[in-house]
Amino acid sequence: MRRIALFLVSLAIWYLLSWPYNFREHTMDWQIFVAGIVFAVLVSIIFVEVFTRSPLKFFNPVRYIWAIIYIPVLFYYMLAANLDVVYRVVHPKMPIKPGIVKVKTRLKSDSARAALANSITLTPGTLSVDITDDGYLYVHWINVKATDVGDATRHIVAKFEGILERIFD
Repeated sequence: MRRIALFLVSLAIWYLLSWPYNFREHTMDWQIFVAGIVFAVLVSIIFVEVFTRSPLKFFNPVRYIWAIIYIPVLFYYMLAANLDVVYRVVHPKMPIKPGIVKVKTRLKSDSARAALANSITLTPGTLSVDITDDGYLYVHWINVKATDVGDATRHIVAKFEGILERIFD
């Protein structure tokens, strides 16, 4: 099932990028069409082990809606973090209190945890350092506001976790 799903996703991406059908002349470029099938088969053979464990998630349209919602949320927090870092840079006393904090996530899948770590890293002032198997992340924070795991989780992780849970888990 994973190979079939990977084949379909690869083929769809290939056809969206190359678009072998000409609507004006009502013709199909058969070379691109056949090449898409060949490459989708190769991708499904070679990369099946790095593909998701539950491929049926790709066919759930609700996940795509949440992914679209996530983009402006991420950009909002990136903008807010940029302004915060700019404030700290231009402030005469440069009020920073750097440190590494431990935060807990309830996300289960590796993809969700990787997306969370990347989202944290994309917001200036924070940098994901490590992810453990038991759901803890170590984050370098430019201005540590809380050292307690629960408080630090609310400050750093909570803003992303709910939406990422709906997308990936």
